Amino acid sequence: MVNASEINYEAVFQALPSAVALFTTDLVYADVNEAFLSSMGRTRDRVVGRYLSDAFPDDPKDPAVTGMRKLQASLRWVAATGERDAMTLHRYDVEYPDRPGVWEERYWSPVNVPVFGPDGRVALLLHREEDITELIRTRGRKDRATALEAELYTRARELQEINERLREAHARERDVALSLQEAMLPAPGPLRHHRAAVRYRPAAGSLNVCGDWYDLVDLPDGRIAVAVGDVVGQGLAAACVMGQLRSALSAASLVADGSAQALEALDLYARSVDGAESTTAVLCVIDDTNPAIAYSSAGHPPPALLHPDGTVDFLDQATDPPLGARPEHSPRPQAESPFTEGATLVLYTDGLIERRREDIDAGLTRLAASLTRHQDTDPETLADALLTDLMPPAGPTDDTALVVLRL
Repeated sequence: MVNASEINYEAVFQALPSAVALFTTDLVYADVNEAFLSSMGRTRDRVVGRYLSDAFPDDPKDPAVTGMRKLQASLRWVAATGERDAMTLHRYDVEYPDRPGVWEERYWSPVNVPVFGPDGRVALLLHREEDITELIRTRGRKDRATALEAELYTRARELQEINERLREAHARERDVALSLQEAMLPAPGPLRHHRAAVRYRPAAGSLNVCGDWYDLVDLPDGRIAVAVGDVVGQGLAAACVMGQLRSALSAASLVADGSAQALEALDLYARSVDGAESTTAVLCVIDDTNPAIAYSSAGHPPPALLHPDGTVDFLDQATDPPLGARPEHSPRPQAESPFTEGATLVLYTDGLIERRREDIDAGLTRLAASLTRHQDTDPETLADALLTDLMPPAGPTDDTALVVLRL
């Protein structure tokens, strides 16, 4: 079995049978493979390091041919949104390398894909193109090819209009889902002598919000229940499922004998709710009389306990699979962690710590360092500091719910 570290990806890139190029986000050629150079009739020094429009401009004598400008627009869109764009068949001509001013009519089927860096932002643009000029030529005379191009252009415009209407519909759904989520995630009420701060941040640039939630409940016996959860899915449907599960867990916390029993009840309820499968949640019950936190987790990232001396413990001794993940219901584990007055309990969803292509331990290490750095601040200030320290510069790539509770 070949280890990934032993694969020569540069050799793989150069051996690809399709023409492939890598661009910077400024549309400068970073690299091209041999198939690209062969297709374009260029040497590497005439392409790599040059802007797209400099290396392959449109024919200035034929303003009707705008293929290269369309390619530029597609690449800029991919760089801005981080989404893949499979372009429709279109024409852009290529100047003969040995005949300046003479252009060859060419037809292409390109695909542009974002390549993300470690920080989750678009670092490079991967451009793959298939030269289908011969296919077009075999269909007959130039007027037939022109008619085909016109038909394809019309269909592309229709698809573009459909996509725009879908984006508008998704944007409206996002607004409704956000309003619903804000209504179901109010600011916490009085929690006896405890101070708490809560935050919810939707993913930046996403058309859909997700089903992240938090809850804080005063229990009849003087204890406090604190929970966060994350529904799989997006949009209005996920927000509705979130509301059902949040209410069910809040009710279960009032009557259950501990956090594990409350999550068991929620697991049974989730099996009857469409879209609730694989939801993660964690519930902490705080007892001030015998200072301890009883907790249970259904596949959720562990709560963080910041001690007055600045050390941080992650409550990870009672973790079970997400809701509905097991074929049959079974009891859930529960663990306890003592605390001293002045400690801080932090619950959160995975948007706070997880990054693409990064182990979760790296995110937990960042969280612990930030908590220690801001240990002397009040919950409101600490919540803002955590978001500032841990959110990516371009904004969160996933929804994030956060609860900070001073014990």
